Amino acid sequence: MPKLRWSFPAVLPLALSAPLYAQDEGETPEIDHSEIVVTGEGLEQAPSVSAYAVSEIERDDIVASASGRIEDTLRNVAGFQQFRRSDSRSSNPSAQGVTLRALGGNATSRALVLLDGVPLSDPFFGYVPLSSIAPERLGSIRVTRGGGSGPFGAGALAGTIELESADADTLGPVAASLLANDREETEASASIGANLGAGFAVVSGRWDRGQGFFTTPDDQRVPATARAAFDSWSIGLRAVAPLSDTVELQARGLVFDDARTLRFDGANSTSEGQDASIRIVGRGDWQFDALAYLQARNFSNVVISSTRFVRVLDQRNTPSTGLGGKFELRPPVGSGHTVRLGVDYRRSDGELQEEAFSAFTGNLRERRRAGGTNSDLGFFIEDDWQAGALLLTGGLRADRTIISDGFFRALDASGAVVSEIIATDRRDWSLSWRAGAAYDAGGGLRLRAAAYTGLRLPTLNELYRPFVVFPVVTQANAALENERLEGFEVGFDWAPNENVSFALTAFDNEVENAIANVTLEPNLRQRQNLPAIEAQGIEAALGLEFGQISFDGSFTYTDAEIAGSGASVALDGNRPPQTPRLAFSASLTWQPAAGWRLAGTVRHTGAQFEDDQETDILPAATTLDVFAQVPIAGKFSAVLRGENLLDERIVTRNSRGAIDLGVPRTVWIGIRYGF
Repeated sequence: MPKLRWSFPAVLPLALSAPLYAQDEGETPEIDHSEIVVTGEGLEQAPSVSAYAVSEIERDDIVASASGRIEDTLRNVAGFQQFRRSDSRSSNPSAQGVTLRALGGNATSRALVLLDGVPLSDPFFGYVPLSSIAPERLGSIRVTRGGGSGPFGAGALAGTIELESADADTLGPVAASLLANDREETEASASIGANLGAGFAVVSGRWDRGQGFFTTPDDQRVPATARAAFDSWSIGLRAVAPLSDTVELQARGLVFDDARTLRFDGANSTSEGQDASIRIVGRGDWQFDALAYLQARNFSNVVISSTRFVRVLDQRNTPSTGLGGKFELRPPVGSGHTVRLGVDYRRSDGELQEEAFSAFTGNLRERRRAGGTNSDLGFFIEDDWQAGALLLTGGLRADRTIISDGFFRALDASGAVVSEIIATDRRDWSLSWRAGAAYDAGGGLRLRAAAYTGLRLPTLNELYRPFVVFPVVTQANAALENERLEGFEVGFDWAPNENVSFALTAFDNEVENAIANVTLEPNLRQRQNLPAIEAQGIEAALGLEFGQISFDGSFTYTDAEIAGSGASVALDGNRPPQTPRLAFSASLTWQPAAGWRLAGTVRHTGAQFEDDQETDILPAATTLDVFAQVPIAGKFSAVLRGENLLDERIVTRNSRGAIDLGVPRTVWIGIRYGF
């Protein structure tokens, strides 16, 4: 298997070159470049998108964040939220869950994140490997809120975040950047793109490293306290070639590695991955999109005692594999209809391998193993009917979910069984749907309304892996049920001219069987299905352009609470952990000439509770970021970036007064070529 992980991406260029060079020696290729155009993208967005709350981010904004991280760019979208406020340099990788509409939960993602149509979430944990997503590789981002019923819809409980890679023309033959900050940390990236016949290929790489900052406040530091050091790299390969005048072959490979240190010396974590995918897209009368992907991931983590500062847990190995694919067909039905029908499949398997040690003697106490297999086979159909100014859309999805081979086993140092759980295999069918309408009222005004349901399987991590953030133990729960979303929204989009756009959405979403870390005792929690998490709120976005000056703003207010009963009745009415009521972002940009960009961004995140008991609070935080790019000569530009320039105290974790902090004031300076 290890050989397969590395060799599969390596053969992708060969597969792509075949259509270009599969002719006899000396024979002239029968390719009419004036007619064959490859895009490297999937099928055109279906008309149904008009009925839902959608935000799009263009490349110029993607590559102009103050931190250079993808999560920083996504924070400009109303409703986007990470599990914790820390970014992918100073958080535990397994805590990088993302969601939309403040639906709360734990570190698992409730939003479906796709890169060129491929789900990105980790097969074992369900987090998104944010450090592997280099913003400079992307061409656009589309965020659709609300439950999904189309391809891979079982992961789109809160919505879908679609990342599209940039093509060779966008990236240019050569592009590179090198920046350093006031802590002597560095960020380097480069890409090479070339048009090959009627297709193209892009090779890119990125390397981030640094000593990091102290996440621990001054008054809580001890001799063992360490900076949040990070060292991550990724290499991507992407190629596209025509198979005919209407069919193109796309292939992508990604290899990444990420190492971090958190809080104490020796508290090291690593995450690594090797991903590959092949996609065939047909744009003829019978349009189709066929995709297959393979993911090989691993994670390790060392836990250091916060009282004796020695190793107490070595989660040394968590190998996991994800594989899947989809086939979507759009037949030419005519009469104003766009029909999508298809099937998709996802399978995740993995195993935790860890050892627990005594904080007093350092001796081995337990060896633990846990893991299993989850799979989902989905069938979907959706029809969009355009009748003049009115669009009606509706879709159904049926999922066959299987949770199997689950186990947890703990052995003492002598090999005797301390505890063991052999989970019962489970199989189920689930039906989800969505429906919506959009009406073009004229004058740039579009009215829309939608209702939907959604589905998410518990991850292998939630089902089988317990964990400790001293002194709190969180137990897994092999009996967790699938989460289910029911919701609706109404809103409008208004764009009276090309310089003004405004969108407003009111929504009401409810997650039944919401999985959360529920407090059982002061030092004990367990992952459990809550009866529901209910969230109602409004989202707004405003875009303005005045010649060289532009403004982009987003705002969200969410009233979310837990609907508790039975064992969780004490939580009834509490706000879900890590869920702010209010968040907004406002960016002002000045582009006085070609290649120039001067921008400032203010973001505010309201107060959040760390836990379900509403005892530990994360205070509100307001930050100011800046970005400047100034041409020097030719394709060279100087870049200046500033993160949290007002040095706001950002509390990212509060466990009974033990606090972690987010990024302090940080200034970057560097140079770019070809951007």
